[in-house]
Amino acid sequence: MKPIDVLAAFLKSYEAKDIDAIAALLADDVHLQDWNLEAHGKAAVLAETLKNFREAAQLQIRVRQFFEGHQCAAARLRIVVNNSVELEVVDTIELDLDGKVRSIRAYKG
Repeated sequence: MKPIDVLAAFLKSYEAKDIDAIAALLADDVHLQDWNLEAHGKAAVLAETLKNFREAAQLQIRVRQFFEGHQCAAARLRIVVNNSVELEVVDTIELDLDGKVRSIRAYKG
């Protein structure tokens, strides 16, 4: 899959809270960083993702724009949590040579 397709699948899975689909996209040595946390390794990233899922009864992710580069992609997003908290976010991913997500970075604002 192209990086933009992997990012689209990741966002769709995240919105659906499909942890198994997310796990299938991640490399074992994935690194996650956002404005609140940092996690290294697939188990730690999945644990943080599950924590986010427990804290958000409802997630709505709307892609405003996609960007794609070599082995990487980014998206400008509008995320609504629990029908009340609205976030403007940019998510970026980098893929390893096997097409798995090795890096996820999220920027708020």
